[in-house]
Amino acid sequence: MSALPALPRRQFLGQWASGVALAAAAPVVSRVCKAEAEDRRAAGPFRYSLNTSTIREQKVGIVREIEIAREAGYDAIEPWMDALHRYVDEGGSVPDLASRLRDSGLEVCSAIGFAQWIVDDEEARSRGLEQARKDMDLLARLGGKRIAAPPVGAHDKPGPDLATIATRYRALLELGDELGVVPQCEVWGFSQTLSRLAETLYVVAAANHPRACVLPDVYHLHKGGSGFESLRLLSGQAVQVFHMNDYPAEPPRETINDSHRVYPGDGVAPLTAILQSLHDTGFRGTLSLELFNRDYWKQDPLEVARTGLRKMREATARIRVG
Repeated sequence: MSALPALPRRQFLGQWASGVALAAAAPVVSRVCKAEAEDRRAAGPFRYSLNTSTIREQKVGIVREIEIAREAGYDAIEPWMDALHRYVDEGGSVPDLASRLRDSGLEVCSAIGFAQWIVDDEEARSRGLEQARKDMDLLARLGGKRIAAPPVGAHDKPGPDLATIATRYRALLELGDELGVVPQCEVWGFSQTLSRLAETLYVVAAANHPRACVLPDVYHLHKGGSGFESLRLLSGQAVQVFHMNDYPAEPPRETINDSHRVYPGDGVAPLTAILQSLHDTGFRGTLSLELFNRDYWKQDPLEVARTGLRKMREATARIRVG
């Protein structure tokens, strides 16, 4: 093997000095990001997360999504598993991405996956649990502790009875125990299964597992007809992440869909009452901005993220915390 060409002394010393400077600066940058994150967490009773659905169609990639969440001032990020798997499939390094997250000061509060853990078909459910294992393994390597568990596969038709769902949710929780990730049973208001908070709470309670919890959402509670008064029955253990958004007065509940979600405060949802109920139950978890608004998808993703965070903070500022 031939020797590498020698660099001129001055060029070598210049490159060496630049490398030393960058290496020395990295811990400083990391400390600054972590200090900023601590300042943000001290600013109110809740933490704030960017669910990447909010800027999903700008297609900037998970690395830039992390940068946007940090630059906008969030405490956490809630990525979609398909974006994380795509990053890996395209040659991305999991340790590098985990390092980026740590250095940014962002917590991976949750992630969005679509494993079919709930379905009746045994073969499909087995594949779903294998997908859940793959998702949770990758998420755990990135420092994530929770993942959404929606009733996908049983959403377009009536699903199994609630007791059966509870048994299957417990199996998913036990899989999560192996990997250090908590699946959160998610309310899907448009679904024919687990469309209401009451149904989902039954499943969570009947699973009889110490880490069982529910993942509610302003839009889904409205869409499924749950209302918001029952939020007073929850606790900081029962709900750890809450999806934040708002909805307009029109179209009506029967025909409204995900694309109609708007920034918190720009719709008619009783956000002050919702957040007050959550706070009064002891919830001190994460509010994660989850929007699918096509108009927002056409805008600068950093500006969308900043606007969403500002509006979540404004909504929180209206509740009593004393």
